[in-house]
Amino acid sequence: MDYFLTYLWVFLIGGLICLLGEVLIITTKITSSRILVIFVLIGVLLEAVGIFAPISSFAKAGITVPIIGFGASLARGAISAVKSTGLIGVFTGGLQATAGGIAAAVGFAFLFGLLFKSKSK
Repeated sequence: MDYFLTYLWVFLIGGLICLLGEVLIITTKITSSRILVIFVLIGVLLEAVGIFAPISSFAKAGITVPIIGFGASLARGAISAVKSTGLIGVFTGGLQATAGGIAAAVGFAFLFGLLFKSKSK
């Protein structure tokens, strides 16, 4: 039963984030690229003020998998690197913390670019 509640929270929180993105796309003239940047910045802000961890303790993958989680990982890496290496950590910490995900995204994009032919709309 405990697993059921965990999956329910993941679904609800992740669904609400996606719903917010869809509402922004449908009801405003904000481009999807700008919405993506807004969501990354929301993740950075939540991590910077220290409320991302409490939210992710019950929302789990519902908040860490969407792009908001990527923003929080960037901020967490930068904060940690600044504490250990100083000001240069602002530039290097975020990339070190998210390098695996970035490399996977680039690698899969390359692989699918080879496998499938793109079509214009």
